[in-house]
Amino acid sequence: MSGPTARFGATILDAEGLRLNAEEKALFRDVNPFGFILFARNIDTPDQVRALCDDFREAVGRHAPITIDQEGGRVQRLRAPRWREWLPPMNFVQAAGENAAEAMYIRFRLIAHELYDLGIDSNCAPMVDVPRGNTHEFLYNRCYGRDARSIALMGQAANDGMLAGGVLPVIKHIPGHGLATADSHFELPRVTAIRDELERVDFAPFKSLRDTPMGMTAHVVYECIDSAPATLSARMMKVIREDIGFDNLIMTDDISMKALSGSLGNLSRDALAAGCDVILHCNGTLAERTEVAHAAGEMTDAAQRRALRALSYRQKPDDIDIPALDAQLKPLVGEDLHG
Repeated sequence: MSGPTARFGATILDAEGLRLNAEEKALFRDVNPFGFILFARNIDTPDQVRALCDDFREAVGRHAPITIDQEGGRVQRLRAPRWREWLPPMNFVQAAGENAAEAMYIRFRLIAHELYDLGIDSNCAPMVDVPRGNTHEFLYNRCYGRDARSIALMGQAANDGMLAGGVLPVIKHIPGHGLATADSHFELPRVTAIRDELERVDFAPFKSLRDTPMGMTAHVVYECIDSAPATLSARMMKVIREDIGFDNLIMTDDISMKALSGSLGNLSRDALAAGCDVILHCNGTLAERTEVAHAAGEMTDAAQRRALRALSYRQKPDDIDIPALDAQLKPLVGEDLHG
């Protein structure tokens, strides 16, 4: 059984179904992934989700972080009727107007309440990409506004709400996906903007929120810096660490997305060599998860320090009246606040 200070495997992995099977349990015991991620296929009832979270943690012998994509809107794994539905972030912020920061805090405090109740203690949010007129539709209404400053304010409110609710935020997609006109799930976006625009606009929210416990990379090429996508680029990782100043834990976006080409093992090794701390692998077979885990191996000393620092942000939720908070949100956003 892994102790609390054992060296973590440099992976975040998932499960095929509603509970772990014997092969998954054996793999996780063997490779000791840093954490786990849930998808809609892993969600049925509250008790089932709690049991699956227990399965994950029992397999590695510690209270491993478990994350999920619960942005609200199109990207949310917990759905009605058991959990709240939410407007897409862009629509939500527009509806709240001058109350947007307060509303975003409450939104993510309520999301954190639902996650923590299930045993989920991390969320792949906030998403502080800055959209443009031609931003790909897969991303656009997931954004928190249209300018870097207001997006950073919304992202901070989201961070504060999640941390108050005992949930670790994962800021994404660092260093910025907003200029991409392609969907990185299916192809590799290339950004031709000059460095000045990237620093002034796209990098700015990430710099403002550089103290977020964890970050997720963008599978995007920034041609003025490197010909490789950020996830695989040592040059871009240096920009993220030194210029943006993000020195907390960095996970890749899903290493199996079609934006990246090559074997999963080689991609995992290349991402870690570039400077990522941990490989996120989703929606693969047991053999693919095994390949990624063995290629990634254990965390480096620096990654382990960042992982322990990220976990140090975990806290018990503050004592708050959830029904009262829910009621407080409605006049800020309007009757259609949950979509």
